[in-house]
Amino acid sequence: MGGTAASRALDELLDQLEGAGFDGAIIHKRENIRYLSAFTGEGMLAVTRGLRAIVTDFRYVEQAGIQAPGWRTISTTSERGHGATAYTLLRGSVKRLAFEDDYVSVAHMRKLGQEIPDVEFGPIDRGPEKLREIKTPEEIASIAKACEIACAALESILDEIRPGRTEREIAWTLERAMLERGAEKPAFETIAASGPNGSLPHAVPSDRKLEKGDFLTLDFGARHNGYCSDITRTLAIGGVSPDKRKVYETVLTAQTTALDAVKPGRLCREIDSIARDYIDAAGYGGMFGHGLGHSLGLLIHEDPRFSQSAGGATVKVGHVMTVEPGIYRPGLDGVRIEDTVKVTEDGAVRLTTMSKELITL
Repeated sequence: MGGTAASRALDELLDQLEGAGFDGAIIHKRENIRYLSAFTGEGMLAVTRGLRAIVTDFRYVEQAGIQAPGWRTISTTSERGHGATAYTLLRGSVKRLAFEDDYVSVAHMRKLGQEIPDVEFGPIDRGPEKLREIKTPEEIASIAKACEIACAALESILDEIRPGRTEREIAWTLERAMLERGAEKPAFETIAASGPNGSLPHAVPSDRKLEKGDFLTLDFGARHNGYCSDITRTLAIGGVSPDKRKVYETVLTAQTTALDAVKPGRLCREIDSIARDYIDAAGYGGMFGHGLGHSLGLLIHEDPRFSQSAGGATVKVGHVMTVEPGIYRPGLDGVRIEDTVKVTEDGAVRLTTMSKELITL
């Protein structure tokens, strides 16, 4: 996220922290550091209403100055670590600091308590992550470009997917195609699962060769400006049986029906139920075992989620979500169809625009 948007996000975070009785925060997660400051290197943020500091080491000092010109950059030394360096800036001005309690280990927290004495620490309660749930237009543009790259990459290699090629070869070919079209790197490890391997939702590409009559599930994404895309398409190798085609059509209808239901104000768990109930009613009960989707951004998996465990979370304008139902038949096959969508006042707009009609290769 750009500097101006990052500054607004930080101001909002500080408002929330002050309301909870904190004087400031220390931030360790790299995605939160980038979101709040635009700095992409390693280190730690020390922030209060009057201080915006990046604590890093020699390797990143120049980079921090370029990426976050409005921030003070201070370097650690061999004798003085991140906490002790931050204390030179915070000493005497803070009594309570928030920290990422879901990330900082007990051992690290103990060390910070020694390096930053006379300060009470408390949980930040995923404050930065909650801000990250609503994407800015700038963020959505980056995700949309990442989606465009991923779709174009798969379309460009369809002629190379044929019987005899291995899952591993297809995954490599697809990742290369994304890089050639401008991806910084894949958003995550590409899944290429054929035949019986398709029943494994997170299958690792193997040396199994594609065979006629197989389904091939490709789950992949590109990263652009630090932001991820996520798309899954299931392809038919040399034609598939009527039984397999029924599975595919069931997943496709479940996915499009759920997409049509994504509207601001709807409970996330209700969207999950729409796809899940359809698949169960079609005779595939128990074969869709994961959540329907998740948000994404600087990380491939973010909140909120389309899941039965989503509680009272609701769909909001500015969310970017995946919708990815599947049917997994152990020992036989699997089908998953996934789009990345942005939520507007009118509903879900697909950012992964590649066709979902069954492609036979």
